[in-house]
Amino acid sequence: MDAHVRDLRYFAAVAEELSFTRAAERLYVSQPALSKQIRALERQLGFPLFERRARTIALTPQGAALLPAVRELTAGWAEAVRAARTAGPAESLAVGMQTAVGRDLQREVLGRFRERGWRISLRLVNWEDPTAGLAGGGADAAFCWLPVPGVGTELTAKVLAREERWVALPLGHRFAGRTAVDFAELLDEPFVALPRSAGVLRDFWLGTAERGGREPVVALEASAPEEVFEAVGAGLGVVLLAEGNARLYPRPDVVSVPVRGLAPCELALLWRTADGRREVAEFAAAFREAPPPPPAGGGGGARGSTREHT
Repeated sequence: MDAHVRDLRYFAAVAEELSFTRAAERLYVSQPALSKQIRALERQLGFPLFERRARTIALTPQGAALLPAVRELTAGWAEAVRAARTAGPAESLAVGMQTAVGRDLQREVLGRFRERGWRISLRLVNWEDPTAGLAGGGADAAFCWLPVPGVGTELTAKVLAREERWVALPLGHRFAGRTAVDFAELLDEPFVALPRSAGVLRDFWLGTAERGGREPVVALEASAPEEVFEAVGAGLGVVLLAEGNARLYPRPDVVSVPVRGLAPCELALLWRTADGRREVAEFAAAFREAPPPPPAGGGGGARGSTREHT
């Protein structure tokens, strides 16, 4: 029986915190997603790892027996990954992303570092991991849409672009011919949602904060852009997206329209705050931060802060 290293890390975190909520915060995942993975691991193993009580949890005898070996395995794997990275060129970076970046943000920077002999690999990570590989160590830096759990503590974010949110609609939708639509008009529409493990990012792209307490109608979940647009094109639901992504993912069966009444979205470069390597610092410094938003009452209202979140 083989277990995924990620699931072993999840088990160790819950065992050390003895709290699904605290462990989820530490792992940058949602609490429901963490609970689901632990239960799947228990089914795979054939025995319970935790005793779930009214307000607390405790390790079962089986879980307590397994924990030392799991710690050793996960620590050994992390060390092996670090050793493998240092075996290559001194300046080697893995960069995660969940959608195409575009916007001419990374092309010049990546080209410049490649000319200097850096080896940079781009990795497309699905929305099951809102950190695009940073949480599990699969990425040294990542292009992510905010919000992301851990920003301001374990992760640092440099905002690169701010854009309005649009809605992608199937061709022939009653709003497809509009020049803009109010978000209030979309409240009863079926939405294509990110996985529950995306946590606060899922809520953001469902417009939860602007719904006034009304629950969204979720038609289905999708883990990657291709799945999202296939579902929208098939008429199964609608989805919010960034203005720039409406142009990056053109499809003949999908129409994108600006939405009024939503806060803008922010595309950021993220890296682990504790990662003090020179190559990470140089890579982050090479990107221009998004310009300050217009002041309140200055043609668009306050749009948030431009400073790095540390």
